[in-house]
Amino acid sequence: MKAMRLFEQAPLHPGSLREVDLPVPEPGEGQLRLSVGLCGVCHTDLHTVEGDIHPPRLPVTPGHQVVGVVEEIGAGVTGWQEGQRAGVPWLYQACGKCDYCKAGQENLCPQARFTGFHADGGYAEKMICEAAYALPLPEEIRDEQAAPLLCAGIIGYRSLRLADLNPGERLGLVGFGASAHLAIQIARHWGCLVYVFTRSTEHQQHALELGAAWAGTADERPPVPLDRAVIFAPAGGLVPLTLEKLRPGGTLAINAIHMSPIPEMPYELIYGERTLRSVANATYQDGVEFLALAVEAGVRATVNPYPLREANRALDDLKHSRINGEAVLVVNPMSL
Repeated sequence: MKAMRLFEQAPLHPGSLREVDLPVPEPGEGQLRLSVGLCGVCHTDLHTVEGDIHPPRLPVTPGHQVVGVVEEIGAGVTGWQEGQRAGVPWLYQACGKCDYCKAGQENLCPQARFTGFHADGGYAEKMICEAAYALPLPEEIRDEQAAPLLCAGIIGYRSLRLADLNPGERLGLVGFGASAHLAIQIARHWGCLVYVFTRSTEHQQHALELGAAWAGTADERPPVPLDRAVIFAPAGGLVPLTLEKLRPGGTLAINAIHMSPIPEMPYELIYGERTLRSVANATYQDGVEFLALAVEAGVRATVNPYPLREANRALDDLKHSRINGEAVLVVNPMSL
């Protein structure tokens, strides 16, 4: 089978991921083998390639927004059938025994394993996943729409929740890429006014088309104070710039697996019972809830397709903010 494989971490270049032929993997107990149709391209993939975060082994096949069809079922698996569509998100597996797992916070499990990081992911024609962590895909969501929802959508939904967003509030979204362009649709479904901060004029226009009340750059002030905000861009300097736009009692959530250092800032920016918190991964239940909500809200991803062999070009376009919405690798053209 064909796969795009990472052998060495380094700044992105045209040969960062190499196309290779690998044996077709066999599912073990509790596992599924999927025939991959599509795989979304995430900023976490870029961080993995460039060495901002370090997988426990190399080589590895990235990709954790995987839409596929169940091709073979391992021993002990119930609830899945061959030919059924499945989605594989970032959370590949958790221990199920620690205090975090028992509390429904398996995203914080110290033994958690992640797709395309600890285990080979979806930049390949076939992949193995854990049946208990794969997500059944609603019939209403087509394959090319489902791929961006499996990380960008799920983590954006969790970010809104951890930002304490209530219906009708004023929300700031800082950075407007794959996750934010889905989160805005949920926020608008909840009747929120959304203010978007991004350097890209194309992304500003995209935000306005999706219902933003205002769009500008991070050093501009919106016309009203914000109740809640989410930072999606991995730049620590955005934290004080965003806090100064937040009302007393407001919440700022940071959705980034890797971020540059947060600079020293005056205490006044967080005084007034403002809350600053990080968002770390997502739970299985987040995925179940978000996929149902995406159907209810009619969420539509802006999809930019690339052939599997052009994964490096997709990552380069992502790195340089050339994409409105999300890049999606087309592994099986029949999935479009």
